[in-house]
Amino acid sequence: MFERLKTMFRTRTPPDAHFHRTVTARFDAAQTTKDNVRHWAMADYLSADQEARPEVRKILRQRSRYEIANNSYAKGLVQMLANDTIGTGPRLQVLAENEEFNDDVETEFALWAEAVKLPQKLRMMRISRCQDGEAFAVMATNPKVRHPVKMDVMLIEADRVSGELRWLEDDTAVDGITYDVWGNPMDYRILKYHPGDVKYATGEDVFHVPAEYMLHIFRPDRPELHRGVPELSAALPLFAQLRRYNLAVLSAAEAAADFAAILYTDAPPDGEAANVPPMDALELERNMMLTVPAGWKMAQLDAKQPTANHGEFVKIILSEIARCAVSTYGSVSGDFSGHNYASGRLDNQLYHKSILVDRSFWETEVLNHIFDMWYQEYSFTNGNPAERRTPRHTWFWDGFVHVDPTKEATAQQIRLENNTTTLAAECAKDGRDYMSVLRQRAKEIKLMRELEIPIANDQMVQETQPEPDDGSEPEDGKKDE
Repeated sequence: MFERLKTMFRTRTPPDAHFHRTVTARFDAAQTTKDNVRHWAMADYLSADQEARPEVRKILRQRSRYEIANNSYAKGLVQMLANDTIGTGPRLQVLAENEEFNDDVETEFALWAEAVKLPQKLRMMRISRCQDGEAFAVMATNPKVRHPVKMDVMLIEADRVSGELRWLEDDTAVDGITYDVWGNPMDYRILKYHPGDVKYATGEDVFHVPAEYMLHIFRPDRPELHRGVPELSAALPLFAQLRRYNLAVLSAAEAAADFAAILYTDAPPDGEAANVPPMDALELERNMMLTVPAGWKMAQLDAKQPTANHGEFVKIILSEIARCAVSTYGSVSGDFSGHNYASGRLDNQLYHKSILVDRSFWETEVLNHIFDMWYQEYSFTNGNPAERRTPRHTWFWDGFVHVDPTKEATAQQIRLENNTTTLAAECAKDGRDYMSVLRQRAKEIKLMRELEIPIANDQMVQETQPEPDDGSEPEDGKKDE
């Protein structure tokens, strides 16, 4: 019996450190050989939070900010993501049965969003999520807001959300964020001043914000990850390579341009040749016939620079960088010269799909939370505290401009005629509310009829009106000549 138990519970004692044995497995990637040992040397077995520990995230944030501030491609990438994702800002549509109530809430929320500059802050949060890995915002009262609802969205840089130096000893906190036993955030520890500010002295001057008033967004690449790392972390070495390569090509071109010619001799050191000081600079005049010292020859410096491959190298690097942001080369570089109509659309469709997925994330994690808090205060200030339950609603975003508007309009008309879509769905693609479109169009048609301006649809109906079979005149009182 004892022998059987020993076979069931084998020892967990690790093998001797001097004993090396190749893992026998079906997967080639599990093999450790002399050819790949250096490649996999940095692979670790750390947890998600330990892998993104505070000192690591600090270095990544510093390098990401530096690269974005000094690299035009990196700067354009983060701005493109913010402009395409947030655009001019999401628009609220309330779906309650009372249309008057819907219009009032939508109008007041739009006025409040304009007062607190919500679209601008959302774009900044998108930039911070890409650049710093995460974005924080506190929903607090601001008496200076020019709206009856005094709630404001105040942005906080990720460096200010920091835990104590002994944060590893606390099982319920992860670098300034306290969680309950179910993993829900409960409290955020915010430094009063930024660690890089001249006012910052110690980490003890802090204040705490309950989780219900805090917005914290990041891209969780691993389960149980509680703090985000910059989305461009994998591309930071590529940005550095691109800048170094550009500088190397420029230096080679400058070196070739700086040296108009070089004097050299094949004579031995003790041979007979004119005495010319080494590395001496001679000024060359334009359009003049010149002679060289006796025993010396003149040659031009060969740059040896890869100018022919420079454009291809930049394209390859930018294509790899684009995959980090789920984008494409054309979108990152802003160059579609090598695309035709079909490839340009395909290039944009891949990128637009990722934008749609990201917008769904913003609706769930940010916008719905903001609207819940705003509507509670709006109901209280409006004198209806009993109606503080958030109504059913949806969000409209800026649409994507089609490459060929004519073809898109034709396809839209066909879909509406064969009842495979609705006006609400088509307007939503353009980021518009179909009710607002219909109301505005009705006002325009009414005004055009009052001013006796021809309407295209009315003319089409009159032209297609059938003639009566009884020989009487048409309704317009005219007969065909």
